[in-house]
Amino acid sequence: MAGAVPPDPPLFQSLRARGFDLAFRSHAEAILRVDFPDAADEIETALPGVSIPAAELIASGGGEAKGTQRLRHALAVIGWRKRKFIVEKRIDGVPSESQTHEVDHVRTTPSGHYLALEIEWNNKDPFFDRDLENFKRLHADGAISCGIIITRGRTLQDGLRDIVRRFIARHSIGELAQLAPWGYRPTPRQTEAIRRRADRHGFADAVADVFVSDTFGEATTHWRKLEERLARGVGNPCPLVLIGPPAGVVAVD
Repeated sequence: MAGAVPPDPPLFQSLRARGFDLAFRSHAEAILRVDFPDAADEIETALPGVSIPAAELIASGGGEAKGTQRLRHALAVIGWRKRKFIVEKRIDGVPSESQTHEVDHVRTTPSGHYLALEIEWNNKDPFFDRDLENFKRLHADGAISCGIIITRGRTLQDGLRDIVRRFIARHSIGELAQLAPWGYRPTPRQTEAIRRRADRHGFADAVADVFVSDTFGEATTHWRKLEERLARGVGNPCPLVLIGPPAGVVAVD
C-alpha cells in the first residue's frame, strides 16, 4: 500500500545475524523497544564482544568461564550492577513481613524503572526456576519492568563435544597428562570412563564425551532447559527476554 509505514526491524538484529537464540515473552520486545531503547542498545553492544577461548572452557571445569566473567564486568561497567530488592508488608506502618530478592545485574533507567538480568552459564537447571519465579514476584510487586536471562544457546550446547575434539586435535593431545597444563584433571572415575571409551571410540571422542557429560550435561542451564520452563508457564506473566549465545562465541585456539 502506498505510503504505508514499514514495520520496525526486529530487536537485536546484530545478535540474530551472529546466530544468537532470542525469544521474547509477554510483549517484552515492545517494552524494550519503546520504553528502554538505551538499555537494549547496551545489551546489543556488550554481547557481540563475548568470546571464550576453548582453553578457558576446559579450564573452567564446568564453572563460569573467564569469558562469562568478562561479560559480567562489561555489564557492570555500563550500569548493570548487582542489586538487592527488599519487599516489605506493613501494618499501621510496622513491618510485618519482608522478602529479599537479589539479582546479579539490574539496570536503573532514567525513568526510575528497573530491568533485571541473570546470566546462567552453567548452573544446575533448577536455577532457572529460581530466576523466573524471582522475576515474576518482582514484576508483580512493580519492582521490575522486564526480566532477561542469558544462557548457553542451542548450537553452543550441541556443539560442545565438537569444540573439545577440535581443541584436542589442534594441540595434538593424545593422553590425559597433556591436558593437565590446560586445567583439566579428571577424577579417577572420569579417567576410567575415558580409558574405556577410548578403546572403542578413540581418545578425543572419549575425552569430549566424558568432559561434556560431566560438566555441561543436560541437567545444567542451557536453552532447551529454559524453554521447558517457559512451556510450563514458569515466570508467567513477567515480560521476559531470553538470549542464547551460539557455538561461534567459543574460539578453538
